Amino acid sequence: MAVVVVSLAWAGVRSIERVALADDDDSAAQTKIDGDFAKALTLAKENYAGQVDVERVVKSSVQGMLHTLDPHSSFLDRKEWQTFQNEQRSRYSGIGSTIAQRTGKVYIMSPFDGTPAYKAGIRYGDQIIEVNGESTEGWNSQQVSNKLLGPEGTTVTVKISRVGVPAAIEFKVTRAFVPLPSITNSFMIGNGVGYVNLQRGFNTTTADEMSEALSSLHDQGMTSLILDLRSNRGGLVDQAWKVANDFLYRGQKVVSMRGRPAVFPSRDLAASNAKPDESPMVVLINRGTASAAEIVAGALQDHDRARLVGENSFGKGLVQSVYTLKDGSGLTLTAGKYYTPSGRLIQRDYSNRSFYDYYLQRGDKEQLQLHHPEEKHTDAGRPVYGGDGIQPDVEVKVPSHEVEMERVWIEPIFAFTRQLVAGTIPGLPEFKIDRPADHNHQLGAHEFQVSEKVLAAFKEFLKGHQELKANIERVDKDADFVRLWIRFEVATAAYGQEAAFEARLEGDVQMQKAIGEMPKAKAMVDDIRRSWAAARGSSRRD
Repeated sequence: MAVVVVSLAWAGVRSIERVALADDDDSAAQTKIDGDFAKALTLAKENYAGQVDVERVVKSSVQGMLHTLDPHSSFLDRKEWQTFQNEQRSRYSGIGSTIAQRTGKVYIMSPFDGTPAYKAGIRYGDQIIEVNGESTEGWNSQQVSNKLLGPEGTTVTVKISRVGVPAAIEFKVTRAFVPLPSITNSFMIGNGVGYVNLQRGFNTTTADEMSEALSSLHDQGMTSLILDLRSNRGGLVDQAWKVANDFLYRGQKVVSMRGRPAVFPSRDLAASNAKPDESPMVVLINRGTASAAEIVAGALQDHDRARLVGENSFGKGLVQSVYTLKDGSGLTLTAGKYYTPSGRLIQRDYSNRSFYDYYLQRGDKEQLQLHHPEEKHTDAGRPVYGGDGIQPDVEVKVPSHEVEMERVWIEPIFAFTRQLVAGTIPGLPEFKIDRPADHNHQLGAHEFQVSEKVLAAFKEFLKGHQELKANIERVDKDADFVRLWIRFEVATAAYGQEAAFEARLEGDVQMQKAIGEMPKAKAMVDDIRRSWAAARGSSRRD
């Protein structure tokens, strides 16, 4: 049995110390690896026309080696590994704010509640013009973010430009650990329907957050639930199991994991909940729903516990084991595969195509034609298929024109709203927000409604800002989208991005379909209750 162990030495110049192959028969291959890599690196250093970044070369070499195995085995340098670990711990160290690039500049979008940025008085719309004395001219949002992040307790000086304030404002902010909860928001949307947005991945706090959200929603009168897993990249398997456990009966399988017996013994995880939440349930998924999120969606679908609405999930069904290397970098290495309770393989086929085609999901249809997905069945006998992620029960694609409208309008609307909330747009003083965001406020249905007067002001603004290159004639055509997005931006300034998200759901076609599917979800739950009651009665008689 050949076991590949990667050991990296980082003393002065990074180099690969050894790729150890356990079998004696592979000694010749080991010698060739050592010799060829060292020779190629030496030749490059001595003869390449430019400067050789050895650290980058070595990283690319290890990454390329791992990507010949599968698309999800990966090497992360020290900084990337630290970020990965912080995300799994549901926190990071920085000033605590989302930032975004608009019209070539970087702006504060929403300081998180109680973070250093919030306490310092940084607000929505503040343009970051300097970090630690360095101008951000020409920087993208990632470059700015890299400068704002840093060890807890260290300070960073941020200079901003604020609408209505003639001189730049300087803040000296002490970095701190910032919580990154998995559930970005949860609230009631009317008619007894609760909504939970589990967007940030399955991390160490996810299951506890879910329990708290469910308890709060039930206290508010929740009788049915929409769980939003769209764009959830996955994370920790045990947290996915615990979330599924909230809704499944004891003994119902959640996931099967299959790997090499000597390295990753196969095992099944089953629910252990004697009194699961029995609220009728719809789950939203899309092409960004991956890994642990697919485990939850697949388990709920296979047991007919929830209706799935949206688009096919990503199809990432590989179990990753993580290894910390001695320099503080790390590896994620595939150790097995996930299967849903019905036996569906979640993983999409990645053979015979490039890494980029796989991630961009190009060629999926052709792969399915070559490898026909195996049909499985839910507990109630409904057909479901493996090999292409999780398919929704009701497919609802995001209209292509909505994606195009966001591309066209997001920057002009931000530029307008930044002025609007600063009170510089004539005739609309009710939209002025001169205080930090109130994160404890839930957006009301009648707050910040965008009237014809606001649309007219938006058109006038565009006339005076030709640099935005906006087609004013399209405002009326795209009026519904423009209204929704202006309201979202204003609500972000007033109450933070999480609370403002509720405004965006109003025009969400997948969300509206999820609400419409609730009667069918209720019928499914009623069937499950009857079948489990009958099973318990039979068991008692036996």
